[in-house]
Amino acid sequence: MPIRARRTRLIIRPLVTAALAALLATLVTPGAAQGAPSAPRESKPVYSYESAIRESVWVDTKIDGDGDGKSDRVAVDIVRPREPGKEGRKIPVIMDASPYYSCCGRGNESQKKTYDADGNPVQFPLYYDNYFVPRGYGFVAVDLAGTNRSDGCVDVGGRSDVQSAKAVVDWLNGRARGYTTRTGGKGTKASWTNGATGMIGKSYDGTIANGVAATGVKGLKTIVPIGAISSWYDYYFAKGAPLYDSGPEWLSDYVESPEARARCGAVQQRLVDGAPRTGDWTRVWSERDHTPDADKVRASVFAVHGMQDLNVRMKHFGQWWDALADEGVDRKVWLSQTGHVDPFDFRRGDWVRTLHRWFDHELLGYDNGIDREPMADIERAPGQWSTDRVWPPRTTDTVKLRPGKGTSPGVGTLGTRPGTGSETFTDDPKLSETDWAAQIDTSTPSKAGFISKPLGRDLRLSGSSEVTVTATPTTRTAHLSAVLVDLGPATIRDYASAGEGITTLPERTCWGPSTAGDSSCFKETKAKTADVDYTVFSRGWADLGNWADDHQGRPLTPGKPHTITLDLAASDHVVPKGHRLALIVAGTDKDLIDPPADTPTLAIDLSRTSAKVPLVGGAGAFRTSETAVPRESRLDGVAPPRPFRPVPGGSTS
Repeated sequence: MPIRARRTRLIIRPLVTAALAALLATLVTPGAAQGAPSAPRESKPVYSYESAIRESVWVDTKIDGDGDGKSDRVAVDIVRPREPGKEGRKIPVIMDASPYYSCCGRGNESQKKTYDADGNPVQFPLYYDNYFVPRGYGFVAVDLAGTNRSDGCVDVGGRSDVQSAKAVVDWLNGRARGYTTRTGGKGTKASWTNGATGMIGKSYDGTIANGVAATGVKGLKTIVPIGAISSWYDYYFAKGAPLYDSGPEWLSDYVESPEARARCGAVQQRLVDGAPRTGDWTRVWSERDHTPDADKVRASVFAVHGMQDLNVRMKHFGQWWDALADEGVDRKVWLSQTGHVDPFDFRRGDWVRTLHRWFDHELLGYDNGIDREPMADIERAPGQWSTDRVWPPRTTDTVKLRPGKGTSPGVGTLGTRPGTGSETFTDDPKLSETDWAAQIDTSTPSKAGFISKPLGRDLRLSGSSEVTVTATPTTRTAHLSAVLVDLGPATIRDYASAGEGITTLPERTCWGPSTAGDSSCFKETKAKTADVDYTVFSRGWADLGNWADDHQGRPLTPGKPHTITLDLAASDHVVPKGHRLALIVAGTDKDLIDPPADTPTLAIDLSRTSAKVPLVGGAGAFRTSETAVPRESRLDGVAPPRPFRPVPGGSTS
């Protein structure tokens, strides 16, 4: 379902009155004076980080995931200001629930939790604690079930994972039981918090935030999912086509604690049995799809995603954003040109300031104006950002583009008129989307390319696209890929590099106070760029065997035409004047999907093949883009191009 402007709105919610704001100032504002003349607009670092309370609590999830006859408890490490307890103030909470705190680490420097000899928490990964605790927030780091110091088993996005964090939100709001030890009976309550919770996290962590929000749990005020999954099926498959050569059991084994791994074999086997590599939809995937539950979301959502993220692809953001828009959820978004990268590492200063203002508004109720600012920040070129009042822009409309025959086999046209005839290609699993794009103007047996005329003005695509293909295969199995390409020179973030668009520097900057065991200072980064002569900016895949049912494949009939629609990842890309827009249809996209059992040749019926793309300005923008008077390109002056090949990430960390 394409992203659309329908029912989108700014982050608008009733603001507190001046009287209520003044009352809040006396209750939760650091150093607020009684009878302050105006409501606070920013929390200040007036609490001591060095003397903050650091403690661990184990919260009862009410699930016996490991089957030992006892309800699982998840470990919750907490750091919070010591002063509010003395002064009677109750504070909000920022939470990151993660499976990575002991196995793999968090952030660009892979920080892990550390503890002293008595098991008390010392290091909390990332900067959230250093920066926000002095400003009057508590920070809570939750070990998901089966990881680090928690009971239970990892179930890769399933009920136990989500309940691990939801139970903590319930405990923070007085609805669940917490204990001072993992096995003991001494209870403890979160009497220091007002229950207002904001969840944040990248990748798996952000996915848990999506899942908890989709339960509608009371007390969760906002989530900040960064490069997060919205449907676990779409992490492992694209309409039946396998995206990885292993299923969720590999990730389960990767993050589980050694003791959980020893007792959780049955849970892992259920994952194997419930997620067959056929690509068929099962109950495992229904349980791990959060988009149908967007109508339960009470929290606001500040989403961040890399538009070249080949690990957690942009489809996850796109379908989640659409679902939230339909429900009128308050939203904000940053879209970067990076791969799977945290905004702390591609736009650090602006990110921390924006996140600070977001939490102040959503968790403290401060009227700081962030709800009246543009909804979207979009990276146009490395380090160059634009904003949109709503996203996608209200003038965005879906336009149907059609492939046509060209003068050479496999080198066709792209326009608005229906095509005739057919184009034929043979799947070559050794080639990728960049190989196809590099030879777009050349007849090659492995792809069918369709190219617009050079554009007379910038053409902006904003949202999700889809490509409907009618193909006649020669074999009983076949996979399809469709990609949109900007043909022309540009300087982009080098998302195929190890840093996925960033280079880590030795210099450090500090974001709050530090202790001997927990530094607030992190290595700086800069953009790693590449000069290219084409940019693949949206892509999608499918098993042609899913032509009759998105959720179940079947053998193809050789020689018979089959029609299927490929969902292309959301994007926001400007094809500059003078460039050309291309659609490529091919077979296996090397390194991004697995090949089929056979090696098919496919004939594409051009009269029954089309692409629906979201154009800002609608159909008129495409028609006039080929004839309008050119204006200065936004991407002039780039260095000579070089070919570019993406490499997908291997995990969700």
